[in-house]
Amino acid sequence: MAVYTQLPNEDIAALVEQTYGLGQLALAVGIAQGVENSNYLLELQSGTKYILTRYEKRVAAADVPFFLELMKHLAGRGIACPQPVARADGTLWGEVAGRPAALVTFLQGKSHVRLGNQHCASVGTALAQLHDGVAGFTGRRANSLSLEGWKTIYDKIEQRVDEIQPGLRQLIAHELGYLQEHWPAATALPRGIVHADLFPDNVFFINDKVSGVIDFYFACEDFFAYDLAITLNAWCFERDRSFNRTKAQLLMDAYRAQRPLTEAEQAAFPVLMRGAALRFLLSRAHDLLFHEKSALVTPHDPLEYAAKLRFHQQVAGANEYGI
Repeated sequence: MAVYTQLPNEDIAALVEQTYGLGQLALAVGIAQGVENSNYLLELQSGTKYILTRYEKRVAAADVPFFLELMKHLAGRGIACPQPVARADGTLWGEVAGRPAALVTFLQGKSHVRLGNQHCASVGTALAQLHDGVAGFTGRRANSLSLEGWKTIYDKIEQRVDEIQPGLRQLIAHELGYLQEHWPAATALPRGIVHADLFPDNVFFINDKVSGVIDFYFACEDFFAYDLAITLNAWCFERDRSFNRTKAQLLMDAYRAQRPLTEAEQAAFPVLMRGAALRFLLSRAHDLLFHEKSALVTPHDPLEYAAKLRFHQQVAGANEYGI
């Protein structure tokens, strides 16, 4: 979450009261975390809370119905996630300041910065339940941040990426070549709609158990095991960038207890971990180099994922990830 577009309180109040018919606005606060869209926490005079999202440039208007219908579907399958709120005319979204926007319900709980073993185990279960929960959802959205998308980002940042750290250009170019040769074919592994961004700030906890999952705006069709690799990358490295095998084992065991991995998924996992690390190295490098300084948002550090990628390049086999 983030704020790129500053919306006047009176405009938000009119939206809530007139467009949605929900009552009087008491408070609207911009949310600074994240990198994608402009988000506001709203509280009404009644005490009810909502999240207002204005979708920014990277989100195509044509994709907004997919995201909202996905959340509706998952909520109907018992997955704790935000539910889109219908406007007075029955639609789930409209334009705010020239861009698509939607209102969703507020989830109880909070995200954690310090991640314990119990958090990793709980998120493993939650991810597997999410993967089971997408069954029957008919929406489709291609992953624009897979192999071809990575090359597109690299082409844009290639001449500047060594400004972040000398040697990054060579690291990325080498890895793109490796993944071009070794990435699984589209039909090689089980696939479906994945979250694709299950970072700790997108997961809420109550009493150390997952209470909800938010921010589905990277959701797309891809390998379930790739989504698991993204999650392991995000949850199982310590602040000194060392890999925590215990956390990985707990997360993996909890996931597999709900959704067992196929032999093909297990064999492909080291490559998927490398791809997941490269994906966030590239997007973070891009956002750092082309940061909108007027936006209420703090770019994430791409070097975190450069370190993770270098670790994965040295991994001997899937057993090192708890498989």
